Amino acid sequence: MKIIKRLLATAALILTITALSAQTPPPPNGGDDPGAGGNTPVGGGAPIGSGLGILLLMGAAYGSRKILQNNNEKCDN
Repeated sequence: MKIIKRLLATAALILTITALSAQTPPPPNGGDDPGAGGNTPVGGGAPIGSGLGILLLMGAAYGSRKILQNNNEKCDN
């Protein structure tokens, strides 16, 4: 009986979560005037070039730091 109650509680929780997270999709033109024409891309066409470059640079710096730390630990042993 305890297992059945637990199973029902888990199923109810999962169904509630999926029902609450459902959203309607945005309008195809980004909410602009329907007569304006053209589809606005998701995010409004914001550029991601500089942010992507910074992210790659930080990842390369972190990776090289970890490699140097591992090499130093091997030399110490």
